[in-house]
Amino acid sequence: MNALNAIVGKELLDFSRDRKTMLLTFLMTPAIMLLLIFGLGTFMQHKMKELNDKPLEIAIVGAQNAPNLVKWLAAHGVTAKTVADPDAAIRNQNEDVYIRIGDTFEEQWRKGEPAQVEVVNDSTRQDARIPSERVTTLLNAYAQQMGALRLLARGINPEVAAPVMVANKDLSTPEARRGRVMSFLPYLLILGGFLGGAALVIDMTAGERERQSLEPLLTTPAPRMQIVSGKVVAAMLIGIVSVTLTCLSFKLGAQLTPGIGKLMDISSLAVLKILLILLPLVALGSCLLTLIASGAKSVKEAQSYMSILMLLPMLPTIFLMVNPVKNALWQFAVPFLAQNQIILKVLRSEVVSPLEWLVYFVSALALVLLLWWLAVRRYSQEKLAIAA
Repeated sequence: MNALNAIVGKELLDFSRDRKTMLLTFLMTPAIMLLLIFGLGTFMQHKMKELNDKPLEIAIVGAQNAPNLVKWLAAHGVTAKTVADPDAAIRNQNEDVYIRIGDTFEEQWRKGEPAQVEVVNDSTRQDARIPSERVTTLLNAYAQQMGALRLLARGINPEVAAPVMVANKDLSTPEARRGRVMSFLPYLLILGGFLGGAALVIDMTAGERERQSLEPLLTTPAPRMQIVSGKVVAAMLIGIVSVTLTCLSFKLGAQLTPGIGKLMDISSLAVLKILLILLPLVALGSCLLTLIASGAKSVKEAQSYMSILMLLPMLPTIFLMVNPVKNALWQFAVPFLAQNQIILKVLRSEVVSPLEWLVYFVSALALVLLLWWLAVRRYSQEKLAIAA
């Protein structure tokens, strides 16, 4: 234990001497989290308010074919304007949406036939979604109102045309609805936990090989197992501090953000659960990075692996986007996917069963021990101390 403590102290002391790297490690991810929560929440609230409250000024092609409809829309805040080529305007993103009224509208209306009105927009543009929905809602309301008046004119109760009334009952909890807003949070937390100690790991493995200071350490009487364990423990301590600061910055950002940001408050108990979830990931990242970086002969070579490792936490998000699946027990044994699913459960205030916790921690511990054993074997090779 004396050798282990000495190695941990040595690595932390070396890491603390590089103040810039230490500050970037501890503050970069928390700062990004705070800016995302506060900045994104404020921007989304302002944008939603602007799109929902501003008057609709849109082009109506064929307005002369339905003057009563145009007047009704004007009474509900829709101002008609003239656009030379509305299709081109939408393609060029100069317009969000426009209404096209066919030449046969009046004839179909007089015959009591359905008169078609087109809402033209570009469905791939997110900023055009709210104006399009507002126009469609108004046209549906006009259609229902006119349909009811037609039935009343014939002495028929309009309710006869609606034999079934469909109602929706949402069983989701407020915490679950808040979880949808925070869908990006698991990735940031997983990435922060996985790569929280990356700077220290690269410096104490590839950096020591490049500086040729690893050989004196390997010639000491300390067993290779204790050397590897000391380096991994030092990296884990750095990762835990980084993840803790990230969780606290998220909580702070949620409290400071107006509107939608207030819906994303995380209790102290939830923060503690997330830290507990990320502990195995911090250990996993530290062991994996130690194993990979020890094979690099320079810091530059070790850093080249980072771009690939950063993609690993993204895989569950991409998988769930392409193929959404229900929670299953096997998911809690898959690295990164397990963290993603269990963090979402915590954020949605759902109960994580004891069996799911057991599968998660046992599988994570088994993988960490395997990577630790591989790193020990790697450090047992004498060629490790020889720099190229």
